[in-house]
Amino acid sequence: ILCNTCIFFQECSKKQKNDDTQSTSVDALSSNDGFEEKNEFHTLADAKILLSDCLACDNCMTSEEGARVFQQNQKELFRILNLNKKCDTSKHKVLAVSICPQSLPYFAAKFNLSVNDAAKRLCGFLKSLGVHYVFDTTIAADFSILESQREFVQRYQRRNQEEHALPMFASACPGWIRYAERVLTNLVTSRICTAKSPQQIMGSLVKGYFARQQNLSPDKIFHVIVAPCYDKKLEALREDFYTALYNSQEVDCVLTSGEIVQIMEQKNVSVKDVTEVAVDSLFDEIKEGDVVRHDGKRSDGYLEHIFKHAAKELFGMDVKEITYKALKNKDFQEVTLEKDGETVLRFAAAYGFRNIQNMVLKLKKGKFLYHFVEVLACPGGCLNGKGQAQTEDGKPDKALLNQMEEVYAAIPVRLPETNMHVQKMYQDWLEGMDSKKVQETLHTKYSAVNQTASNLDIKW
Repeated sequence: ILCNTCIFFQECSKKQKNDDTQSTSVDALSSNDGFEEKNEFHTLADAKILLSDCLACDNCMTSEEGARVFQQNQKELFRILNLNKKCDTSKHKVLAVSICPQSLPYFAAKFNLSVNDAAKRLCGFLKSLGVHYVFDTTIAADFSILESQREFVQRYQRRNQEEHALPMFASACPGWIRYAERVLTNLVTSRICTAKSPQQIMGSLVKGYFARQQNLSPDKIFHVIVAPCYDKKLEALREDFYTALYNSQEVDCVLTSGEIVQIMEQKNVSVKDVTEVAVDSLFDEIKEGDVVRHDGKRSDGYLEHIFKHAAKELFGMDVKEITYKALKNKDFQEVTLEKDGETVLRFAAAYGFRNIQNMVLKLKKGKFLYHFVEVLACPGGCLNGKGQAQTEDGKPDKALLNQMEEVYAAIPVRLPETNMHVQKMYQDWLEGMDSKKVQETLHTKYSAVNQTASNLDIKW
């Protein structure tokens, strides 16, 4: 069972229990898949996932979930790679790896490469292992942002008719979602945007759109996500991201950026010696061009994109630049829009559980003035995910994080609205922007499953 003794729900009443089991790792799981014989991957050491590596608390995870999370490690990737080397082609899997935009600056900073070189060398390394396709998840974030923008405008227009229409909370961070569903009440979960996260939309794209393009059954694709944090492993297990017809999850395995580097180290591979290979596209034989990102300093930029879209749609105002105002700390900032001397939009970015807790307490007391909040569990945002921005002793690597922020800030911004592939997919694959298929493919629902609101009485 995973727990974070430092930053999640409980004051450390469970600390002794956590300390007793701190060394638990994937080694504790025995394999029953029949691939334990010697092979080219056998010499690789198992990935260690310690209890402190995840933002999820054991208060909200079943033993079954814990076991399934532990199975999302390098050994599972190697199992599929080895399976594909067997003679029985009927059991082969098409191996697709999707890389989060916040992971690429880590590889660039760590290996002193440009972000474009890092993407190509990472792609080359993964394909040298036997991976068939390597994708960039930026297109999935395009869909997630566009759907979040539309939902915010709709909620704003219904704010006087629906009690829980606003504020709207971002839904991209699985640590925040897990906390909200397992600890908070429907007062909070009813306000979470229903748009899927980029990771899970990418799952829909790979197992839905891409599978159809390749004439493959979804269960014939093994889909791996490379992400900056361990909570993405939990997100991949959600029941609403499972297709019973094909017995298939949208995302089969999540590996952190750090776990990928472990594989390189264990295979004694220098990334600078790897052949550069262009990242694949979901569209025929097209290859991806230079890496692009969305607005936002350390994340996918939901606040900035939704703010500018709402200003235009609701008030006819073109906002070019956004000015952040830091409040109690640098991880709680607000942005406002004024028209005719009146504040018409008030957005906030709340990063880290200290700020999240304060935000929820204000909401419960009826003292919450914001229309939208970009909520992220990690202080500093997604670049600071515990799967990549840590030293060997588990402490934040501030120097590396600063480098990653510089790399990320230098990546060109592309507006989701300008992605012609996305617009074409809305029409050809999703049957229009207002279709039932859009709701089924790009949205989900969040609801409180454990009313233990007393956990808000945390002493930090």
